[in-house]
Amino acid sequence: MPLVRVDLQRGRSKSELKAILDAEHKILVQDFGVPARDRYQIVTQHDPEEMEIEDTGFGIDRTDKFVMIQITMRGGRTETQKRTFYEDLVKELQTNAGIEPNDVMVVISENGSPDWSFGNGAAQFLN
Repeated sequence: MPLVRVDLQRGRSKSELKAILDAEHKILVQDFGVPARDRYQIVTQHDPEEMEIEDTGFGIDRTDKFVMIQITMRGGRTETQKRTFYEDLVKELQTNAGIEPNDVMVVISENGSPDWSFGNGAAQFLN
Protein backbone atom coordinates (compact mmCIF):
# COMPACT_ATOMS: atom_id res chain seq x y z
CA MET A 1 0.00 0.00 0.00
CA PRO A 2 2.64 2.51 -0.77
CA LEU A 3 1.45 6.03 -1.45
CA VAL A 4 3.42 7.36 -4.40
CA ARG A 5 3.71 11.02 -5.31
CA VAL A 6 5.29 11.99 -8.61
CA ASP A 7 6.37 15.59 -9.22
CA LEU A 8 7.46 16.75 -12.66
CA GLN A 9 7.33 19.69 -15.03
CA ARG A 10 4.08 20.35 -16.81
CA GLY A 11 3.83 19.35 -20.45
CA ARG A 12 3.98 15.57 -20.51
CA SER A 13 1.34 13.76 -22.56
CA LYS A 14 -1.23 11.46 -20.98
CA SER A 15 0.63 8.48 -22.44
CA GLU A 16 3.93 9.67 -20.94
CA LEU A 17 2.32 10.09 -17.52
CA LYS A 18 0.77 6.63 -17.76
CA ALA A 19 4.15 5.14 -18.74
CA ILE A 20 5.80 6.73 -15.69
CA LEU A 21 3.11 5.47 -13.31
CA ASP A 22 3.06 2.00 -14.85
CA ALA A 23 6.86 1.69 -14.71
CA GLU A 24 7.00 2.78 -11.08
CA HIS A 25 4.20 0.43 -10.06
CA LYS A 26 5.68 -2.52 -11.95
CA ILE A 27 8.93 -2.23 -9.99
CA LEU A 28 7.11 -1.80 -6.65
CA VAL A 29 5.30 -5.08 -7.35
CA GLN A 30 8.45 -6.81 -8.61
CA ASP A 31 10.96 -5.69 -5.98
CA PHE A 32 8.86 -5.04 -2.87
CA GLY A 33 6.11 -7.61 -3.34
CA VAL A 34 3.36 -5.00 -3.40
CA PRO A 35 0.05 -6.52 -4.56
CA ALA A 36 -0.74 -5.56 -8.16
CA ARG A 37 -4.04 -3.84 -7.23
CA ASP A 38 -2.43 -1.94 -4.35
CA ARG A 39 -1.98 1.23 -6.35
CA TYR A 40 -2.09 4.73 -4.87
CA GLN A 41 -0.34 7.23 -7.15
CA ILE A 42 -0.67 11.01 -7.38
CA VAL A 43 0.94 13.13 -10.08
CA THR A 44 1.58 16.84 -9.58
CA GLN A 45 2.71 18.87 -12.57
CA HIS A 46 4.58 22.11 -12.05
CA ASP A 47 5.52 25.11 -14.14
CA PRO A 48 9.32 25.21 -14.67
CA GLU A 49 9.81 28.06 -12.18
CA GLU A 50 8.09 25.98 -9.47
CA MET A 51 10.87 23.38 -9.33
CA GLU A 52 14.47 24.04 -8.37
CA ILE A 53 16.34 20.75 -8.48
CA GLU A 54 20.08 21.14 -8.25
CA ASP A 55 22.98 18.77 -7.82
CA THR A 56 23.90 18.01 -4.22
CA GLY A 57 27.55 17.41 -5.00
CA PHE A 58 27.04 14.03 -6.66
CA GLY A 59 27.74 15.29 -10.19
CA ILE A 60 24.25 14.57 -11.49
CA ASP A 61 23.07 16.83 -14.31
CA ARG A 62 19.31 17.35 -14.61
CA THR A 63 17.08 18.24 -17.55
CA ASP A 64 13.51 19.47 -17.87
CA LYS A 65 12.43 15.79 -17.92
CA PHE A 66 13.30 15.45 -14.20
CA VAL A 67 10.96 13.28 -12.13
CA MET A 68 10.76 13.27 -8.32
CA ILE A 69 9.19 10.10 -6.89
CA GLN A 70 8.24 10.09 -3.23
CA ILE A 71 7.10 6.79 -1.74
CA THR A 72 5.47 6.52 1.68
CA MET A 73 5.09 2.96 2.93
CA ARG A 74 5.20 0.77 5.98
CA GLY A 75 8.72 -0.09 7.05
CA GLY A 76 10.42 -3.43 6.59
CA ARG A 77 12.37 -3.35 3.32
CA THR A 78 16.10 -3.96 3.58
CA GLU A 79 18.84 -1.70 2.30
CA THR A 80 19.59 -4.28 -0.40
CA GLN A 81 15.94 -4.32 -1.53
CA LYS A 82 15.95 -0.53 -1.76
CA ARG A 83 19.18 -0.42 -3.77
CA THR A 84 17.74 -3.00 -6.18
CA PHE A 85 14.51 -1.02 -6.41
CA TYR A 86 16.35 2.21 -7.32
CA GLU A 87 18.39 0.44 -10.01
CA ASP A 88 15.43 -1.42 -11.48
CA LEU A 89 13.24 1.69 -11.41
CA VAL A 90 15.60 3.87 -13.44
CA LYS A 91 16.04 1.07 -15.99
CA GLU A 92 12.27 0.64 -16.32
CA LEU A 93 11.68 4.39 -16.59
CA GLN A 94 14.37 4.70 -19.24
CA THR A 95 13.09 1.76 -21.27
CA ASN A 96 9.36 2.39 -21.06
CA ALA A 97 9.00 6.11 -20.34
CA GLY A 98 12.08 7.60 -22.02
CA ILE A 99 13.44 9.15 -18.81
CA GLU A 100 17.19 9.08 -18.32
CA PRO A 101 18.53 7.79 -14.97
CA ASN A 102 20.05 11.19 -14.12
CA ASP A 103 16.54 12.67 -14.21
CA VAL A 104 15.09 10.36 -11.55
CA MET A 105 15.17 11.12 -7.83
CA VAL A 106 13.49 8.80 -5.33
CA VAL A 107 12.72 9.39 -1.66
CA ILE A 108 11.31 6.57 0.46
CA SER A 109 9.66 7.45 3.77
CA GLU A 110 8.64 4.62 6.06
CA ASN A 111 6.05 4.51 8.80
CA GLY A 112 4.02 1.93 10.72
CA SER A 113 0.63 0.25 10.67
CA PRO A 114 -1.08 2.82 12.94
CA ASP A 115 -0.23 5.57 10.45
CA TRP A 116 -2.76 4.46 7.80
CA SER A 117 -6.51 4.85 7.48
CA PHE A 118 -8.05 3.89 4.15
CA GLY A 119 -11.47 5.28 4.98
CA ASN A 120 -14.45 5.12 7.34
CA GLY A 121 -12.33 6.45 10.21
CA ALA A 122 -10.74 3.04 10.74
CA ALA A 123 -7.14 1.98 11.17
CA GLN A 124 -7.47 -1.05 8.89
CA PHE A 125 -3.96 -2.37 9.51
CA LEU A 126 -4.63 -2.52 13.25
CA ASN A 127 -7.79 -4.60 12.96
